[in-house]
Amino acid sequence: MEKNEGNIDRIVRVTAGVAILSLAFIGPQTPWAYIGIVPILTGMMGWCPLYRVFGINTCGLKKPSK
Repeated sequence: MEKNEGNIDRIVRVTAGVAILSLAFIGPQTPWAYIGIVPILTGMMGWCPLYRVFGINTCGLKKPSK
């Protein structure tokens, strides 16, 4: 898996994921809050499958030309 998320994107994903996941323990305490695990995992891995499908890359790394 090639990284397709930049550092700012990863920080925002992990922060948002933690905020969403916290709703399972604080606030409405709904099981839907466990969806926050998805942005946490994608932010930690640096790879988003939806970015791959849509051809988005916020990483900023240039592919070496042959």
